[in-house]
Amino acid sequence: MKLVTAVNIDKPFIGVVRAEQVINVTEVAASMEKDFPASLLEGIISGEDFLTRIEELARSEEARNHTYSTNEVNLLAPIPRPSKNVFCIGKNYRDHAIEMGSEADIPEDIMVFSKAPTSVIGHETGIPSHSSITEQLDYEGELAIIIGKTGTGITKEDAMHHVFGYSIINDITARDLQQKHKQFLLGKSLNGTCPMGPWIVHHSEVPNPENLSILTKVNGEVRQEGNTSDFIFDIPTIIAELSKGMTLEAGDIIATGTPAGVGKGMKPPVFLKRGDVIEITIEGIGTLRNEIVE
Repeated sequence: MKLVTAVNIDKPFIGVVRAEQVINVTEVAASMEKDFPASLLEGIISGEDFLTRIEELARSEEARNHTYSTNEVNLLAPIPRPSKNVFCIGKNYRDHAIEMGSEADIPEDIMVFSKAPTSVIGHETGIPSHSSITEQLDYEGELAIIIGKTGTGITKEDAMHHVFGYSIINDITARDLQQKHKQFLLGKSLNGTCPMGPWIVHHSEVPNPENLSILTKVNGEVRQEGNTSDFIFDIPTIIAELSKGMTLEAGDIIATGTPAGVGKGMKPPVFLKRGDVIEITIEGIGTLRNEIVE
């Protein structure tokens, strides 16, 4: 099931995508006078029966009256305002670690940084160039994990039971700010530099998230071509390590790292500019598309 947060006539709603249509399950619930979460984040937090409730609403006769073409709605990020920073895993692909430095840069332990909630935007939303701040805006196509069950000290064996679903993130990065400040947060958290979407795919439809192809194109040119099977740290390891002494909560978002092929790794480096269109396609998930604006 593909779950979206979308807008129709300025009213955000939770939707289910089927083919080229979106079922507005928020409207369906209201028309049937059923209690329903106000947001996708609230729904994920509410527990296991959320998906069952959505399926019942989407299958109901009333759903026919609240179904729109995808062209009639605007997709926001599935979780437009995360409850905390987005967790990001650095250098989780061997070839990317090497292109950003050398063999010595391949991490032995998990590397973690974050992106502020205000950086999150949706599919087809313009990415600000921030040209007054940075001259080295770069892209990073990544598989995103959405946590569905809160936990601390989660074991690797139990980790996948804490996953609600998957999405796509473009970890847009200001490389010069990253270098200037000797840390990641500022260069990773400029407004609009965390495109996410176009939807969340429930884990039941992604049986093997660690064997998915990832393709990033800039203006139609393939820049990144990788597979999640090349993770240095797999998903159970990531969840287990993050939850050691720190609670992972339902609705938390984890970006799992990017393959080789970023702009900084090119010779000479090639950074994003106004008008550039970035498309990230992950097998079984979909395509996230955004353009650099301003």
